[in-house]
Amino acid sequence: MSNKNSAMKKIRTFLAVAFMLASCQSATVTPAAVVETEAVAVVTEIPPTVIPPTAALTPPQLPAVFQTTLLNPLDTPHTYIKDSCQYLKNKWDGTHAKPGTLVMIIMIKGIYKGPIEEAGGINYNTLKKLMDELHKQNFEAINTEQLLAFMERNEYIPPRSVMLIQDGNRQYDNFSEHLGGYWKDWGWPVVNGWVSQSNISETLWKDNIALETDGFVDHQPSGVMFGVQLSDDSSDAIINRELQGSLDAFDERFHKKPIAFIWPGGGFGQKPVDAARKLEYQLGFTSNSRGPVMYNWVPLADESDPDRPSFIPEGKIEDPLMTLPRYWPSEVLVEIDDVRAISKQATAYEEANRETELQYYKIVCAPSYGEIPAP
Repeated sequence: MSNKNSAMKKIRTFLAVAFMLASCQSATVTPAAVVETEAVAVVTEIPPTVIPPTAALTPPQLPAVFQTTLLNPLDTPHTYIKDSCQYLKNKWDGTHAKPGTLVMIIMIKGIYKGPIEEAGGINYNTLKKLMDELHKQNFEAINTEQLLAFMERNEYIPPRSVMLIQDGNRQYDNFSEHLGGYWKDWGWPVVNGWVSQSNISETLWKDNIALETDGFVDHQPSGVMFGVQLSDDSSDAIINRELQGSLDAFDERFHKKPIAFIWPGGGFGQKPVDAARKLEYQLGFTSNSRGPVMYNWVPLADESDPDRPSFIPEGKIEDPLMTLPRYWPSEVLVEIDDVRAISKQATAYEEANRETELQYYKIVCAPSYGEIPAP
């Protein structure tokens, strides 16, 4: 019986071991049965945001050139600056001349204490009234360099400026006695249209060189021979003699390069103007009385006027800076109120169009020309 029990016990033990081995085998996974699972990132493509381009700004139309009824109907404003962006930048630069700034250019010939002996001459007492009235009306005198800087770039000058040009060679006493007080008291210079003729005395040269050195008299050439009037009928030789001869004399005597030419006798033409430009003259003054001048604004005529037959039409030459008008001395006291009125009209017109012009500049010009300087 015991042997039977012993055999049964062995059988149970064997079966238990066999069952355990079978269980372990069924739980073992061979390498061939391993399934590797990779994480797959799901990417959802989002279409790029489409930002519509900003609509191009449309620049406003620039206003027309300022006009006034206070000029002769045939004397119309002519401009000379082609680059509208540069013009606007100079115009609205806070450090430059204010809108409405103008210059009254006055021609004077002889100054007489007795009867006037020539057209364009003025009595000494009348001159005093003229100068006192200009000063009373807040005008200030400027020289040629100041005028050029203003006309070309709108550099600052007094809002009401006057330029006094006395034609012809003058003795020292002419300036000291007749005009010296205004230089001493007010700092008013005078421009002299100097004729560099060959027979000028050394005394006259020395006196005028001293006046030039002092800064009181700003000499600018008016040819080399008295009585010569240049025109398109003048020969190249005569034109060159008057223009180049003046440059040579000024270099030798005044040691300066002049920038303006006072057309002798008021005569000029396309040929003389072109020749003057080639020799680097930058301003020219006629004897035509048209009105005051402003930055990029010069009153000129395109056709002859039967009522003023001596006035040569200068508009078609298309170089306003070389054909600037001048008032005759007899006109100044009569015209000064109109000149002040033109300044006020121009100021109001420019201010009324300021925002339009600044908007145009911001859209069209600022990317290339930069911001307009503030005051």
